[in-house]
Amino acid sequence: MTRALHTDRLILRRPNGSDAAATTAFYQTERAQYVGGNVPEFRAFSNFCALLGHWEVRGYGLWAVTTKTSDDIIGLVGPYYPQGWPETEIGWLMFDGSEGRGYAAEAAKAAIADARTRLGWTDIVHYIAPQNARSITLAERLGARHDPNATVPKPEDPCLVYRQPVEAS
Repeated sequence: MTRALHTDRLILRRPNGSDAAATTAFYQTERAQYVGGNVPEFRAFSNFCALLGHWEVRGYGLWAVTTKTSDDIIGLVGPYYPQGWPETEIGWLMFDGSEGRGYAAEAAKAAIADARTRLGWTDIVHYIAPQNARSITLAERLGARHDPNATVPKPEDPCLVYRQPVEAS
């Protein structure tokens, strides 16, 4: 079993079936429009299943983020590298009610450090929709810089690539 990551306020653990309802609900909201969401329930559930499958196939994936006081999932943050992706990514999806508390930055810092040490990743990017101002701000807060020459995962979808320099991690 993959261990969990612990920060001052958070636990990042492998997602499990108990996270299905909250994650599926998130993927059905407008908030999820930049991460393959704002979709019908069957597609939202498929997105959740793909996250679990990523763990099975790769041995890692987006961590379920919880607070130390509750095992209820508040978001997903971590390494993501599906088949055909041009580079290794640390991504984040924070659910309604979890924003504005610094949870995403805290979790992303832990996930970046873990990817560098446990997975041996030297190159890390963040793929961000151009309209997603909050994610752009977070990437910059983490020390990442926009790389306009980087390859995007889906050329048909507008995407900014923010590169995470080792010295900023």
